[in-house]
Amino acid sequence: MTTTALILAAGRGERLRPHTDHCPKPLLAVQGQPLIAWHLEALAAAGVREVVINTAWLEDQFPAVLGDGARWGLRLHYSMEGRDHGGALETAGGIAKALPLLDEVFWVVSGDVFLPGFRFEATLPDALDCLLWMVPNAPHHPGGDFAIDAAGRLVAGGDGPRLTWASVGLFRRTLFTGIVPGTRLPLRPVLNAAIAAGRAGGERWDGAWTDVGTPERWAALNAGPPAAG
Repeated sequence: MTTTALILAAGRGERLRPHTDHCPKPLLAVQGQPLIAWHLEALAAAGVREVVINTAWLEDQFPAVLGDGARWGLRLHYSMEGRDHGGALETAGGIAKALPLLDEVFWVVSGDVFLPGFRFEATLPDALDCLLWMVPNAPHHPGGDFAIDAAGRLVAGGDGPRLTWASVGLFRRTLFTGIVPGTRLPLRPVLNAAIAAGRAGGERWDGAWTDVGTPERWAALNAGPPAAG
């Protein structure tokens, strides 16, 4: 069972301004609690015990609001990219910095997506270095990211129908051990290399999922029916 996770929470949240001018996006309230708390509850329910949160924008608010994680039965660690590097390191760079706090296989989930009902209970097959959950394409991202072939591997090119990465997945630490901590690096080159090597898998997720990227989407979540966790 995978017992460590990284929640990506370092971004500025430009599209949600002015709401994110004084509050990091993952700490905005969704249906009565901080958006990130939905992940913390789900991770704890699945048996995860150690969670790293990478931070940069208004990063002191995270420990002030979330504390040490004891209320969820978790132990929280904060990987402070703003304090240590002057700003966010992007996804692969953030993972590389947090790597000493993570196990051989670990969950990664973005702090600004809402996916109630998702269970962090899968395992990563030995033949894969990452396993990404994919969702149907939303209107704001009609082209999607990757396709899933008949063997369950991700495909970056080709003519098959693409899906959108839900910003949740299992990763093996060897994908990131060559990245010098403090390097600013997006995740896409790392994923492309894993896909080219045939070591990136995909699972389809048809449950509720929202990229909380605009004021309209945030408002819609809070105006809609209560979500089941």
